[in-house]
Amino acid sequence: MRAILIIISVLVVTTGFSQVKTDNAEFKEYESGYYQNSILKDVRFINESLEEKKVHKRFQMVQTGYDVPDKVNDYKREWANPVISQGNAGTCWAYSTISFLESEIYRIHKKQVKLSEIHTVYWEYVEKARGYVQSRGNSLFSQGSEGNAVTRMWKKYGAVPYSAYTGLLNNRKHHTHDKMYKEMNSYLKSVKERNAWNEDEVIETIKQIMNHYIGEPPVKFTVDGKEFTADTYLKNYLKINPDDYVEILSYKQEPYWKKVEYKVEDNWWHSKEYYNIPLDDFMKIVKKSINNGYTMSIGGDVSEAGFLKSTQTAIIPAFDIPSEYIDENARQFRFSNKTTTDDHGMHLVGYTEKNGADWYLIKDSSSGSRNNDENAPEFGYYFFHKNYIKLKMMGFTVHKDAVKDILKKF
Repeated sequence: MRAILIIISVLVVTTGFSQVKTDNAEFKEYESGYYQNSILKDVRFINESLEEKKVHKRFQMVQTGYDVPDKVNDYKREWANPVISQGNAGTCWAYSTISFLESEIYRIHKKQVKLSEIHTVYWEYVEKARGYVQSRGNSLFSQGSEGNAVTRMWKKYGAVPYSAYTGLLNNRKHHTHDKMYKEMNSYLKSVKERNAWNEDEVIETIKQIMNHYIGEPPVKFTVDGKEFTADTYLKNYLKINPDDYVEILSYKQEPYWKKVEYKVEDNWWHSKEYYNIPLDDFMKIVKKSINNGYTMSIGGDVSEAGFLKSTQTAIIPAFDIPSEYIDENARQFRFSNKTTTDDHGMHLVGYTEKNGADWYLIKDSSSGSRNNDENAPEFGYYFFHKNYIKLKMMGFTVHKDAVKDILKKF
């Protein structure tokens, strides 16, 4: 009997062990708890409240009391596409000039088109990389460029509609090119360090980097039911000739009435296609052109005390220089001592006169012009007093027909 009980006990124990449930485990995303949500939160809050806050101040003009035409409806405007942001990218040169060329296509053909800025940016980077290799690392490779880079790239690579190539991947709403640029720049520096000047290999690598960040430009695309390449779209659909556009410059360091080089970093290919004219003629052309229906891509300095993002207004304050003293010497003096710099490109689209002064409506792709209601008509625009252009805007791109009387003198 005792033996039977022992056997039964062993069977029960053995059966019990054989029925033990097998445990399992899995990887799960870490969930923060009381320590993170309460204790650490309190620690961070108190530490941050005790830190000395850095207050960033900027010396700027007080524009209260100025009678500024600060509504877009105050201006006689030429057609331009709605404002578009360049995001966190140094591409104002492309956005301003392509906006200008869109207006030109409408002026000439009455076609309203939205073109891809990033297509031009892509090929400009390719040409910068080519220049870097050919100069053995002595050519500038940066995000910036000049307005005439657009027509230069169009002649070589054509143009595409925005719908065919936005350059915005992963559901981005705004461009950010910092990582892309840093990777390309780092790669080119390594090429220089290794003395590895294989042009085809370098350009292919630069393309692959851009393809990762902004996508590969399309080879073919369809518009209005027809298939185009970038070249045929430019020639047969847009029907615009890049050679019809000229660069007007005014600075005293080079001879007037000569085609000269604009000696700034962003003119990295050292273009000598700038028509250099006296300042009075420069200002007359700006006013005459816009009043005759010609818009222009214009560039210069936007880091001044009288250039306010809060009011979207650009004025030269008297404490800088009184109006009657603004001349070609004052302009050149500031360029020579680098208080006028080649900062930003914009699109001049309108004009008005108020209290005997000329004012210009400026369409802009940067964030500075977007500090008001996003739904307001003024969102993305600046209002430039004529003196700001006279002292701080160094040059512009315009159709040659707008300046044909000037060009006869060259």
